[in-house]
This record gives sequence, C-alpha cells and structure tokens, in this order.
Amino acid sequence: MIEINATILAQILNFVILVIFLRAVAYKPVCRLLEQRSQKIQSDINKAEADRREAQETLAQYRQKLQEANVRAQEIIDNAEKTARDAHDAKVLETKRDVEQIKKTAQEEIQRERNQAMEQMRSEVVALSLLAAGKVIGKSIDNKENERLINDFINQLDKEKLGDLSC
Repeated sequence: MIEINATILAQILNFVILVIFLRAVAYKPVCRLLEQRSQKIQSDINKAEADRREAQETLAQYRQKLQEANVRAQEIIDNAEKTARDAHDAKVLETKRDVEQIKKTAQEEIQRERNQAMEQMRSEVVALSLLAAGKVIGKSIDNKENERLINDFINQLDKEKLGDLSC
C-alpha cells in the first residue's frame, strides 16, 4: 500500500504551492497574453475583411467608371463619325451643286456662242445672197425686197435645220 509520510506531504504541499505560484505568476499572464493575441488576430481578420470589402467596392467603382468611360468614348466616336458623314454629305452636295452650276453656265455659253454664230452666219448669208442675186439678175433690187427674200430663205433654212444644228 501507499505509505503517507512527511515526505509525500511535503512534496504535495510543494506541488500545490508551485501550482499556485505558477498560476499567479505564469498562467494568468500567459492567458492574458493569449487573449490579447487572440483579440489582435481577430482585429486583424476584421480589418482584413473590411479592407477586402473596401477593395471590392473600389474595384466595382473603377469598373463602373471604366464602363462609363467606354460608353462616353463610343458616344464620341459615334458623334465624330456622324459629323464626318454629315461633312462628307455636305461636301458631295456642294460639289453636285457646283457641277450643275458649271453645266448650266457651259450650256448658256454654248447657246450664246451658237446664237452669235447663227447671227454671223445670217449676216454672211445675207451678204452672199445679195451678191449672188445681183449677179444673177444683173441688176440691183431695192434693199427692202432683198431683205424680204433673204429672210424668207433663212426662215426656210431654220425650219429644215442647217446641218446638225437647229436654229
């Protein structure tokens, strides 16, 4: 059996004193240190979670701003394309108007020169006709009679066309 003697009692007493001393001196500070460490870790975890949420919010804001910037850039591109298209259409229209004006001016010039050529030709035909008539008849007809004959001849030429040109 177990003998209880003074040595065992002294050892038990020493052990209890050591446990009380260690509890007072080492255990409580270690527990406080562990509790503080646990609180710091929990605080760091909470801070990290808050930072992660803030980073996600910032990322979401940046993505939204990027999307808005892309939309704005597309609007700018669309406006530039529309402006360029409008400018091109306006330039084409202006060029068409210029071409039409040039054609109209050219046609008017052609008609004016044609009329001038016809008048010159009439004058020459009148002079030649008077000269020929004078030689054929051998005498001179009065000016009024000459003009009437020549005008009848020219009017008949106008009706039948002279070459490719219509009078």
